[in-house]
Amino acid sequence: MSSFHGLEMAKRALFAQQSALYTTGHNISNANTEGYTRQRVNFETTTPYPAASRNRPEIPGQIGTGVEAGSVQRVRDKFLDYQFRSENSKSGFWTSKSEALSRMETVLNEPSDNGLASTMEKFWNSLQELAVNPDNSGARSVVANRGMAVAETFQHLSKSLSSHRTDLKNQIDTTVKETNSLLRQIGSLNEQISELEPHGYLPNDLYDRRDNLIDKLSSKMNIKVTYSKSSESSPKIADGIASIEVVDNTGNSFQPNIVLINGTSGQQQINEFDDPEYGSDPYASVTGISVNGETFNVLESNGTLGGLIDSYGHDIDGDGAIQGTYTDMLTNLDKMATEMAKEFNRVHKSGKALDGTDGIDFFAFKNGKSGAAGITVNQLIMDEPDNIAASTNDTDGEGANALALSEVFTNKSLAGNPLGENTSINSFYDSLIGEMGVEAEEAKRMTENTGILKSQVEEQRMSVSSVSLDEEMSNMIKFQHAYNAAARSMTTIDEMLDRIINNMGLVGR
Repeated sequence: MSSFHGLEMAKRALFAQQSALYTTGHNISNANTEGYTRQRVNFETTTPYPAASRNRPEIPGQIGTGVEAGSVQRVRDKFLDYQFRSENSKSGFWTSKSEALSRMETVLNEPSDNGLASTMEKFWNSLQELAVNPDNSGARSVVANRGMAVAETFQHLSKSLSSHRTDLKNQIDTTVKETNSLLRQIGSLNEQISELEPHGYLPNDLYDRRDNLIDKLSSKMNIKVTYSKSSESSPKIADGIASIEVVDNTGNSFQPNIVLINGTSGQQQINEFDDPEYGSDPYASVTGISVNGETFNVLESNGTLGGLIDSYGHDIDGDGAIQGTYTDMLTNLDKMATEMAKEFNRVHKSGKALDGTDGIDFFAFKNGKSGAAGITVNQLIMDEPDNIAASTNDTDGEGANALALSEVFTNKSLAGNPLGENTSINSFYDSLIGEMGVEAEEAKRMTENTGILKSQVEEQRMSVSSVSLDEEMSNMIKFQHAYNAAARSMTTIDEMLDRIINNMGLVGR
């Protein structure tokens, strides 16, 4: 072994501790960087002397030759990544559902003095008053205006809910575009990683950026991520190329598989989402979500996209049965408005106006519209409230038909049970509000529950991967002292060599 071997060993120690100090500084610099994973230097002992060979010198044993920085590795737990992404997709689904139901609750505004229930109650009270004073022009005018208030409330609810559905449609389209953008960015990072790993590098910062994008993608839908080697010459601890597949709520693959990024075939393939397909029905629903032409039921996969579609309305099965939070509410409001107008007009036409003529339709539908969006009060009633058929005969002061009109809202025996058996108009609306309240409460509860689980997993992941400034400062002190000790070792070896070179023997003097 050379006399200068001690200098070489001290130099290796200096370089290794210097690498550790640089890595610690990198961690501290990125303590607040989104998605950053702390890194560490893996120290390895260099090959001892002498190496195993036929002509090795006979000495008592091998002597160490120092240290080197074997690799700079991220400190990350892939199982925690899997757990986080699974909870993230569930949280995304229930968050989008809760937000949609919250907006619906705001529109319906029940219970309140301005909601539909209160407006119908005021209309009912005005009919009761008219039954007592059928020949009072003021009472008739109040009935006409209260009836118009009911119609306008129906129109407002229909218009507002339809407007929110349009917003949901825009959100669906935007989510699909964002998903495709994430896929392209992940694919680009895969390519950059595949160019560096074969040369023996670990592109940790690229790994972090890719994992951060995959985390964001997991909020859109439930995904499964697998990794494959980029090259046979890549380091064994390299992450490799990420392949991403959409899976259902239980983590099982769809049949056929819905692969978003395929990095296992050597040549990476990115399959983007196609534009959502919408039906042509009055409340147009989502009829299909596909990836590169391959359709699948996105509602079976948790995530923001599924929550938005479930709220907006869908007929992905293709059986013509449209379902969805907003489409169900709009359909039920249309049904309620139609049946109320139909029954109210039937009773109204059975009575007599103030001048003794037969009753006419009280409610009508304007501009060719139907349901809640088109209901209004007959203009003949609004122009001349005396046309309200409050009586059952020609006798002035008799208001039996006005009383019968007031009973329309509580009648549980509507012809054909259009709203359900033993269901009145009032009870039908009460059931709509009750079901909405239960759904909203469930969505809120599930949002909180999934949020807590997501936060717990995220905290566990951060406890492993995030930068602790206290820990980094202690590491910095440790590596600094090791560096100083290596420098002192070099000084000692230098003094030994100085003694040998300058103070031994007389040759050359």
